[in-house]
Amino acid sequence: MKELLGVQLKNWLINEGITEYWAVILQSAIAAVVVILIAWLSDFIAKKILIAFITRVVRKTKTHWDDILLERKVFNKISHFAPALIIYSSASLIDHPSWSNFIENGAYVYMVVLAIMLLDTFLNASNDIYNTMPVSKTRPIKGYIQIVKIFFYALGIIAIIAVLFDKNPLTIIAGMGAFAAVILLIFKDTILGFVASIQLSANKMVNIGDWISMPSKGADGTVIDISLNTVKVQNWDKTISTIPTYALVSESFNNWKGMEESGGRRIKRHLNIDVKSIHFLSEEDINKFEKIHLIQDYMKEKMEEIRSANPEGEIPVNQRRLTNVGTFRKYIEAYLQSHPKIHKNMTFLVRQLQPSEKGLPIEIYVFSNDQAWANYEAIQADIFDHIFAIVPEFNLKVFQNPTGDDFQKLMN
Repeated sequence: MKELLGVQLKNWLINEGITEYWAVILQSAIAAVVVILIAWLSDFIAKKILIAFITRVVRKTKTHWDDILLERKVFNKISHFAPALIIYSSASLIDHPSWSNFIENGAYVYMVVLAIMLLDTFLNASNDIYNTMPVSKTRPIKGYIQIVKIFFYALGIIAIIAVLFDKNPLTIIAGMGAFAAVILLIFKDTILGFVASIQLSANKMVNIGDWISMPSKGADGTVIDISLNTVKVQNWDKTISTIPTYALVSESFNNWKGMEESGGRRIKRHLNIDVKSIHFLSEEDINKFEKIHLIQDYMKEKMEEIRSANPEGEIPVNQRRLTNVGTFRKYIEAYLQSHPKIHKNMTFLVRQLQPSEKGLPIEIYVFSNDQAWANYEAIQADIFDHIFAIVPEFNLKVFQNPTGDDFQKLMN
């Protein structure tokens, strides 16, 4: 075929009385038309016949990875090589050195670009296949794949430059040593991100699906993507925060994965009791509190203990007595112990904090057994609704700064 479209065709045209100049042009034109037709035919066969056949076969298989390759159009990228190879191998048919070199170099550059695109698509498909495996939840490889992409992109660019400028690729690589400082500056974030991604993965600091909060970056939500340079977090308000990967190593952040895996979610809140309302229990108070089911046993036990400990005829200041705030604290403990949404096997505290100008803080430090945000907030609200409402039953008052109504009452 090459002989027929090459020397023999040119000689035949010359024998027909056509000058050598025009014979070369006609031979080149005819060869170009034939090559284009063959290239188009090969492209048609590859895309319309072979790809259609591969698609039908893939759809019938039970494996999932080949479906991902098909969806990522890996096979379509491969089909583009058919016409490119025909054009590249047929460039010598053009009996004109400059044209032949131009077509050959152009086809070569096109195939290099195709190879880079194919590799990029194949690596993306590989990442999708890997993400279907359970290990991907704790060991994402997207950052490493991006490093591989950068490496092959660099090789592709060097190969193209070598062809266009007719240089040895090794010479170009050696010459790039002089630009090492510039390259390091340009790829500073990439290098830092690569090192950070290794640390994040090796130390299991953060994975896709983790809830993290990083106030310095305005991020508080679920990690949806970890790449070489960035980590994307979908905040609870549905906005997306983009954090440099190396920032997760160089700065502090909270990962709430431990809380989610523990089975409980912390409730840590306090209310301030007005210290002027704190006093010892009177007999009337004792009789009243002994009728409260949640603290009946506590009241009976404490009163027996106090009566046996206090000598008869002793003045009150020397006697052991119960206070309304202590009894209130025990009531809260009993109430939370009986609450079905409180985790009984995790830290359980009802404690006093340091008194201040705002009164005596009574803090609740417990864990709910429902971690869903809406449910957790509802549980917390229900608990404090009850506590605030029950405070007056213990002759206590919640401290609150004066409001407009308070000043109005004073004026009246």
